[in-house]
Amino acid sequence: MTRLGLAAIMVALPVMLVACDRSDPPVEKLERAAEEIVAEGEAEPLPRQAQGPFAPRDECTDQPGGSAFLAELRSAVAARDAQAFAALAADDVQLDFGGGSGRDLLVERLDDPSYDLWTEAAEVLRLGCASDGATLTMPWYFAQQSTVDPYNGAIVTGENVAIHSQPNEETPRVGIVSWTEVERTGNARPGEEWAEITWKDDESGEQRTGFIRQKNLRSIIDYRIGAARRNGRWRVTTFIAGD
Repeated sequence: MTRLGLAAIMVALPVMLVACDRSDPPVEKLERAAEEIVAEGEAEPLPRQAQGPFAPRDECTDQPGGSAFLAELRSAVAARDAQAFAALAADDVQLDFGGGSGRDLLVERLDDPSYDLWTEAAEVLRLGCASDGATLTMPWYFAQQSTVDPYNGAIVTGENVAIHSQPNEETPRVGIVSWTEVERTGNARPGEEWAEITWKDDESGEQRTGFIRQKNLRSIIDYRIGAARRNGRWRVTTFIAGD
């Protein structure tokens, strides 16, 4: 957003707050006014469509209210504003599979460096958004049909990524892949530079084995953000990892 655009919002916001229903709570007035302003713009577009079956796509900005919601979400993440992020979440937003939920806990974890949720959220938003009309799912790939084991499965996050015969750049390349799904073998260890994987060769249709740099892989069940309509507005309902 340009300085001129920001200045326009700051000028318009007080006027719009006055125009809100005087019976609305202050927080709801602020949210509604901000949404109306953001709705006049557009969410940040995704870069050029990358090649590959799981490359990021945007199916969400065309949904009613989707563009404004995503713009607000990106703004909150870029500013690392926990309160602004929480204002876009449902009261019962799910944060883990152990019962962790709610806006207060979301703010607490966003402010806790050990969770590193700002980095996770920024990465999720970079990976596209899928929609079935009733929900928004980020990354885009998480809403797609997968053929690999979700616990060992991973998405290659890039184009023309080399797969080598051994965990060394100097060894022969045995494959080149772009935004596709692969499966880590039992020999892959977190923290190591290389991972042994299996993948389906597009030309032969056969399963092949090789080594790829871990930095080019993202677990299929890594962090994702889900949203649904609550009282007519898109709200984050899940910000979660695992299964």
